[in-house]
Amino acid sequence: MLFFVYFETPRTMLNENDYDKTLKTISLEEANKLGVVLLIPVFVVFTGIHILLWGNDMLEYFRVDFSPLKILRDGFLFFIAFLIGIVLHELIHGISFALFAPGGFRSVRFGVLWKFLTPYCHCTEPLQVRHYIFGALTPSVILGFVPAILGLIIGKYPVTFFGIVFIVAAIGDFMVVRLLSNEKPTDYTQDHPSEAGCYVYRKK
Repeated sequence: MLFFVYFETPRTMLNENDYDKTLKTISLEEANKLGVVLLIPVFVVFTGIHILLWGNDMLEYFRVDFSPLKILRDGFLFFIAFLIGIVLHELIHGISFALFAPGGFRSVRFGVLWKFLTPYCHCTEPLQVRHYIFGALTPSVILGFVPAILGLIIGKYPVTFFGIVFIVAAIGDFMVVRLLSNEKPTDYTQDHPSEAGCYVYRKK
């Protein structure tokens, strides 16, 4: 059903003269603060469910061959996995946007807002609001909710914890989607080239 809803409309070029243009932005400082706050309930919910399903098996990590060296090794491995996840997060955005952009992947740009140490994926062409929302949420599903739930199913807390981190990492995406929640799905939106937000094109 999701595939049908989002892929039923072919790519079209936007004639800006037929639309009213409005800028909507979010504060990255606010997004980062909200991400820290959101980490607590997301962590509590998924960790609590894991404990209910699998008991105290997480404590086995500290009982079996526990040592500071093990902590450092596993912390380093998770850090590497986190960096790879960040790259994949933006790449998934890019692939999702490219599915609907008239120029395909050539319309996608990647970069980093160094002031906030925030990587970004920017689509240089307008997309229908429903397509933009699809592209905005896809990384949080693939890297966040799927691993978090999979970890609960197979009883592997590191997998769940990876998902928790990337649910929280998508807070900026959730905030942008919230800005677009009252827009018509078939109107258009386009990433702002230098700010955290987008232009909305409403049909006149």
